[in-house]
Amino acid sequence: MTSAVPGTLAALLCFLSLTAGALAQQPTLQPAGAIKPQSKTTEIKIGYLRAYAPRLTLSLLDAPPRDEGVAGANVAIGDNNTTGKFINQKFSLDVTEIKPESDAVQAFGDLIAKGDRYVVADLSAKQLLSIADIARDKGVLIFNVGATDDNLREEDCRINVFHIAPTRSMLADALAQYLMVKKWPNWALLYGSHEQDHLYADALRRAAARFGGQIVAEKEFKDTGTARRTDTGATQIQQQISVFTQDLPEHDVLLVADESEVFGTYVPYRTWTSRLVAGTAGLVASSWHPASEQWGGIQMQSRFLKTTGRRMLSKDMSAWTAVRAVGEATTRTNGDDPKKISDYIRSDDFSVAAFKGQKLTFRKWNLQLRQPILLGDTKSVVSTSPQEGYLHQVSELDTLGIDQPETKCVLK
Repeated sequence: MTSAVPGTLAALLCFLSLTAGALAQQPTLQPAGAIKPQSKTTEIKIGYLRAYAPRLTLSLLDAPPRDEGVAGANVAIGDNNTTGKFINQKFSLDVTEIKPESDAVQAFGDLIAKGDRYVVADLSAKQLLSIADIARDKGVLIFNVGATDDNLREEDCRINVFHIAPTRSMLADALAQYLMVKKWPNWALLYGSHEQDHLYADALRRAAARFGGQIVAEKEFKDTGTARRTDTGATQIQQQISVFTQDLPEHDVLLVADESEVFGTYVPYRTWTSRLVAGTAGLVASSWHPASEQWGGIQMQSRFLKTTGRRMLSKDMSAWTAVRAVGEATTRTNGDDPKKISDYIRSDDFSVAAFKGQKLTFRKWNLQLRQPILLGDTKSVVSTSPQEGYLHQVSELDTLGIDQPETKCVLK
């Protein structure tokens, strides 16, 4: 018998190591005998309630696809059924749409009437709160994939609402950690005039105070109602940026808080002085990136592209994770009891793999999913937070967002 040459052996071991890392991120595939199958098939119905209307973006490339989020949930339904067939569980998805400013109560009631006991919610904070207590009283679990508002995890937290989408504070902290690691501590802040812009600006201010950054100047960009997608409107806003940033003091990075898509896309390369841009433009913090390849991500990306015909976005990954969390919990508890599912998800035994290098868990004090945050530009992932050196007594992931000693949440 011939022995392998050292180079070949090393290559083989490297391949096996990489393969094991990728497989660790895959949905759990249970052999038939691992968990006792039920005598008859149990159908687990998951609802998807989304507030949708076509949204204007400054760049045509940023226009969200029609099935954003829903596509991720559908892929996860397929993954759940791959596992479920071994133990006689069948998953299905009911999708209902309402307008962004509509009352969500009736649509939510319709989902409950169909037998949906788990609801993935892509709603505003106001809409989510309008159904949270109704869901609690009816024993329905909600998985929030759209609203990043911190108050939903704090003053307005609910014991039956699990949050997959990261908070604004988590996104801001992830960005601040990276800027401090790069030794770019002086920031100028530009923010829009809408409520969501102010909330993200608040998160950036909090992150600066938390990690030692200094905001040396702030300016609000007023939305004057310009038809910003017309040739004249776009040109007008772009021309304003240089003058708007002319009087800023010396700074390392220009932070942009423009969730309402009024001016932020036009900030890079148009400032008075040459500066890095980060926030909602330039270097952006998000829960997923279409170019993420590490930790088996390339397999997820390829599978999603093959299934949907497009790249996977953050909301797709959040919806996928929500549906997979239900699938993982029902597999492990071998049943469809929302109370048992809720207890299991909040226990130390629960985790879900989501192609981010580690298994994810929920914070017990506010039911927010712990997760790494990806920092990227339009082409690639630049870095992942938490950054090296930011330590925590429980989990480094808890350096992102509001930690347990700071929480105002009382689950009820």
